[in-house]
Amino acid sequence: MGEPALDAVIARHGRDLVVAEARAALAEIRQALGSDDPLAMDDIVTTVAARVDRAARPPLVRVFNLTGTVLHTNLGRAPLPEEAIAAAAAAARGAANLEYDLSGGKRGDRDRHVEAWLCRLTGAEAATVVNNNAAAVLLVLNSLALRKQVPVSRGELIEIGGSFRLPDIMARAGCKLVEVGTTNRTHLADYGDAIGPRTGLVMKVHTSNYAIEGFTAEVGEDRLAVLARERGLPLVVDLGSGTLVDLAAHGLPHEATAAETLARGADLVTFSGDKMLGGPQAGIIAGRADLIARIKRNPMKRALRPDKMTLAALAAVLRLYGDPDRLAERLPTLRLLTRPQADIRAVAERLRPALAKALAEGAEVAIIDCQSQIGSGALPVARLASAALAIRPTGGRRGAGRALERLAAAFRGLPVPVIGRIADGRLCLDLRCMDDEAAFVAQLAKLNLGAGTRV
Repeated sequence: MGEPALDAVIARHGRDLVVAEARAALAEIRQALGSDDPLAMDDIVTTVAARVDRAARPPLVRVFNLTGTVLHTNLGRAPLPEEAIAAAAAAARGAANLEYDLSGGKRGDRDRHVEAWLCRLTGAEAATVVNNNAAAVLLVLNSLALRKQVPVSRGELIEIGGSFRLPDIMARAGCKLVEVGTTNRTHLADYGDAIGPRTGLVMKVHTSNYAIEGFTAEVGEDRLAVLARERGLPLVVDLGSGTLVDLAAHGLPHEATAAETLARGADLVTFSGDKMLGGPQAGIIAGRADLIARIKRNPMKRALRPDKMTLAALAAVLRLYGDPDRLAERLPTLRLLTRPQADIRAVAERLRPALAKALAEGAEVAIIDCQSQIGSGALPVARLASAALAIRPTGGRRGAGRALERLAAAFRGLPVPVIGRIADGRLCLDLRCMDDEAAFVAQLAKLNLGAGTRV
């Protein structure tokens, strides 16, 4: 009985994996039972099959992002449009003209697949792409300011996720940070006083993941560009998240676009592809052609370049920006950010009965108004009116914290894990990013709350 079942496991996953997991399973079983205890073949096969299934399971799986953070760094940031998914899949299936010029029949430049669109959308003379924005900043600094000084306002010395700090990037790039001004106020004279014969460039960093309010002052790109030009230095502006369109036209707070920043005098801008732009993970550098040429000659550029799937997906996303009238409906990131609260509440009304039934008497399910956030450091103080299903365990306050943790774990254990947030004694499922109601409802029957345990 056991051997045919084991043969089926081998047929699915291969002999090597099954043998390795069988040895590990036998060692664990012997240790648990004792060397003299009999081992039942069926129990061994069941254990081995479970171990093999776990080992063979894809580690990266789809989840429902119901956290209320649209561009959630831990959950993969921007969802790609179907056009980008199809383009990446097509590029992945076989050989492609990644660095091959079809018209000339010779080696080409992989940047050309996206450069024309980036220049069209930003007004830049040239552009290049690396694997993320931190890499873009690193490459620009290493290419233009190696062993030189770079003045940056103290109020712009950002730290991004994972304790990754701008001063650390600058040190790794081989340049010396010169702090100017104070945390809340920096003036043009501060930059002027900091510029000397060893200055490589002037840098301005958009504080996209925090805001300083109150008694503040900063120098705009237009004035800083004049100073940099007078001193014969390039002005580099790191936009962080970055955007290609005026978000205010879609009912969101205005964020400086790459085109606006270049038009105000910046020589180079750097920004992300997988945040507000709504594409794959990438770092984009756009601006003066001579500076882009220097950057592309840097040997580090090869180490940081994106692959063919990334470029194919990014090219598809950029083409969507060529039709701004339909962008909000075709670009998932923009569609989710502009989703009306009334539509989200209607989703909550449809889903609440099924969720309440699945939880039975173990919890109360209510529909509440809430606030979503954009995430990934973009527009940090902006909030989006949304609606959520708020689940509160029954049974009083004693042990409520543990009950909430068990509840959250049960939702994470579904075939398509559901990730919410715990707040005010409730598990809140913000429905702004709910994109498949049928799949959500269909798997609620598999919600494992624990045998004999009230939520």
